[in-house]
Amino acid sequence: MKALSDKNNLTFGFYISLFGTVLILLWVGLFKFTNIEANAIQNLVENHPLTFWMYDVFSVQTVSNLVGIFEIVVALLLIWGLKDIRVARIAAIGLLIIFGTTLSYLFTTPGINRTVSGEPFITNFFITDFFILKDIMYLGFAVTLLQLANKK
Repeated sequence: MKALSDKNNLTFGFYISLFGTVLILLWVGLFKFTNIEANAIQNLVENHPLTFWMYDVFSVQTVSNLVGIFEIVVALLLIWGLKDIRVARIAAIGLLIIFGTTLSYLFTTPGINRTVSGEPFITNFFITDFFILKDIMYLGFAVTLLQLANKK
């Protein structure tokens, strides 16, 4: 069985990115089981064209729990993926789903971009809910992981 960790070109920086991503996914995934986080993500989820329906089927807390479970599972798959390249591919796809969806909230959530001092063009570009912008780096890591896992 081929392992991602068999790749000779993995660097210390790759492992920092991998375990940093695992830590963040576990932390954020566990936080999804709290009432505070369930309510915090509601506006994002209910305004997204792919997830808006979830509150018609599940409670606010259950939706948050499902998101948290997905984040935790992907974190565990990332670790397992070091030993099994097939699992690394699945983990990379999971990361693309998580961080692609999160970044798309910038375009689907009303009020996420704000006007400050009456300058809508400049500030709408720079003033947003910055917690989402960190996911650009995670999305890049997901693409890198998928590329590494698919190298022959």
